[in-house]
Amino acid sequence: MPAKQGKEDLRIQKTREAIHKTFEEMICEMDYEQISIKELTERARINRKTFYLHYNTLDDLLKELQNKMAENFIKRTQGLERPRDMDKITREFFLYSEELGKAGERITCSGNYKYISRKITNDIMSQTWKSDSKPFSTNPYIQNVIMTYVSQSTLEIYKQWIADGKRIPLEDIIQIATQLICSGVNGLHI
Repeated sequence: MPAKQGKEDLRIQKTREAIHKTFEEMICEMDYEQISIKELTERARINRKTFYLHYNTLDDLLKELQNKMAENFIKRTQGLERPRDMDKITREFFLYSEELGKAGERITCSGNYKYISRKITNDIMSQTWKSDSKPFSTNPYIQNVIMTYVSQSTLEIYKQWIADGKRIPLEDIIQIATQLICSGVNGLHI
């Protein structure tokens, strides 16, 4: 019986990979709102019922991919102290986002993009204020404001950079974003 279970797990894994790969290809070709389950399942060569065994909606699929991206970002920045290392964290966000390529930027900026920001913010919040060093504030409401500012600002700068066709070189946008996040407009030196 365990051998059959392993084969089923492999089939499930291959099906999910086909769904993810097809979704990523489609999101590079069209806006999220234009993607249909019908076309996705045809391209992935799976039955619509098979899709619904794994996801209730396309939003669920998008959230899963965004969640995976957020988790990978958290792992990538795990050794950095928040919020004191925001310069390094901001840099890593842009570098990681570039490594994800067009599919990553479209997934980050498409559909319910606020989900990825909230996921990253919540995950960072759970780690941020547990460090041994003295936090900026012990007030959880002030902590929420700080992390919301940082996450929303970083994501919006990234989205604008993408919308502008990345006309600012990567290192320059990292420098601008870092200066804005860490020092505000008065700290901007361009």
